[in-house]
Amino acid sequence: MLSRRILLFNALGVALLLSWALPSFTLWTYLDDGVFWFFNHTISDNHPRWNVVLAALNNRKYDMLIMLAMLVTMAAASYRDQQGGFRRWFGIGVTMLITAGLINELVRTVVTYSHPSPTRFFDDANLLSQFVHFATKDQAGNSFPGDHGIMAMIFAAFMLTFGDRLTRIVSLVLVACAVAPRIMVGAHWLSDILVGSLSITLLLLPWVLCTPLARKSSATVSRYVERGEKKLADWRLRRH
Repeated sequence: MLSRRILLFNALGVALLLSWALPSFTLWTYLDDGVFWFFNHTISDNHPRWNVVLAALNNRKYDMLIMLAMLVTMAAASYRDQQGGFRRWFGIGVTMLITAGLINELVRTVVTYSHPSPTRFFDDANLLSQFVHFATKDQAGNSFPGDHGIMAMIFAAFMLTFGDRLTRIVSLVLVACAVAPRIMVGAHWLSDILVGSLSITLLLLPWVLCTPLARKSSATVSRYVERGEKKLADWRLRRH
């Protein structure tokens, strides 16, 4: 059963890549251009408040807010967990961070293809940074694959695997909140996320989450935390 799930997710990842890479298949080109220009035309002097909102959503502080929301989501999930509680979710968090680091390094090493963001591709694109007076990200020299998308999808995949219903729903909402602003300002093409980020997670994450690897890793970390708590408690007893 597990092997079938891995094959299914991997097949979906390969299908996504093929749908984007085959020269005869131009759907992604139409989607990329259409989504970019739909939002880019709204960036102008005629919409100052909208410009500020978009710029704020692409500021580093917003990225930190998304990360905080992810931590709160995991903390709330551990509070509702009647079996493992904090120790279990600490193990899940450590396993997720290790997985994200390894995947990020693998992507940097293996993925050699790159392309600029649409705001750099189109000479007549409106740059959001020219309409606001604070730092915001509206372009990238290499926008493929979407790094924000990969990290957000890794988080969501772990929450879908280990979390309850509320945690799963919130994690999917956070994915949208993390990746949509970059697409709306033209720092990423739509395909950078729906092909680049999603195909990578579909190809790599099943080998972690659809096998005993993630559960064994998180359980091992949890046991070490439990041992540490016991040693700390013993030390406090001896001290008093």
